[in-house]
Amino acid sequence: MHVLHDNDVQRLEERANAMRRDLISMLTHAKSGHSAGPLDLADIFAALYFYVLNHRPKQPTWRHRDRLYVSCGHVAPIQYVAMAHAGYFPKKELMTLRRFGTRLQGHPEFGSLPGIENTSGPLGNGSAQACGAAYALRMNGSHSHVYCIMSDGELQEGITWEGAYFAQKYVLNNMTWIVDRNNIQIDGMTETIMPEEPLRAKFEAFNFHVQEIDGHNIREFVDAVGQAHAVVERPSVIIAHTIPGKGVGFMEYDYLWHGKPPNAQEAKRALADLRTLKGMIESEHQ
Repeated sequence: MHVLHDNDVQRLEERANAMRRDLISMLTHAKSGHSAGPLDLADIFAALYFYVLNHRPKQPTWRHRDRLYVSCGHVAPIQYVAMAHAGYFPKKELMTLRRFGTRLQGHPEFGSLPGIENTSGPLGNGSAQACGAAYALRMNGSHSHVYCIMSDGELQEGITWEGAYFAQKYVLNNMTWIVDRNNIQIDGMTETIMPEEPLRAKFEAFNFHVQEIDGHNIREFVDAVGQAHAVVERPSVIIAHTIPGKGVGFMEYDYLWHGKPPNAQEAKRALADLRTLKGMIESEHQ
């Protein structure tokens, strides 16, 4: 990665906000899908696809690419938007989300859409999949890096910590976990449903290098990725503190938006909110 200048940050913020607007449009058209998590992950997905990842959208199986695993498959809509903006497929295909026969399933499916690295849906599995990929890449002498996006709610799944055992045993320093710490899950707040704090201490107990950042500060995220790459003696995790429903006032911090899309009237309100965000650029479905 080259040095991140102020104009790079502005460009990425603009991209993230354009992605949020496309996300609202596709969810409304589909009348199905998740809103809060995809909105809060827009900044991170913009940074990954347009700055961090070593990838080639026109050659999605390029052997030297970095791998992005999405463990929380319900946030697939924002990954699809990022991929469309990056050139993996035409933006107009976003309007096929969750339709019969679409490549854009409600949860990503490996093999149906070039550029998707893993099938996800059962929460927690992506972390273990990422561990296997990182271990295999090392065995093959690859210098590619593996990233895994995880929700905080899925940390309640035991397989996450089985993956952590494996990662620390084999010192998977070619892998970085990214936790979306938005504090919500489908039934309520995480600390009410199944308290996760002290989360940092839990990861440190598994010998992970832990960083906590503002998940909406793109510069902080990019700097954290750079630090993770510099750590060679253990695996890394970035705990990204985010606001669920980021950018849409009536959705922010409301767990009820975890698993539902806006209707037509709500979409108008959401798009109006998003037009006021810093870094707005024009977005088009073509």
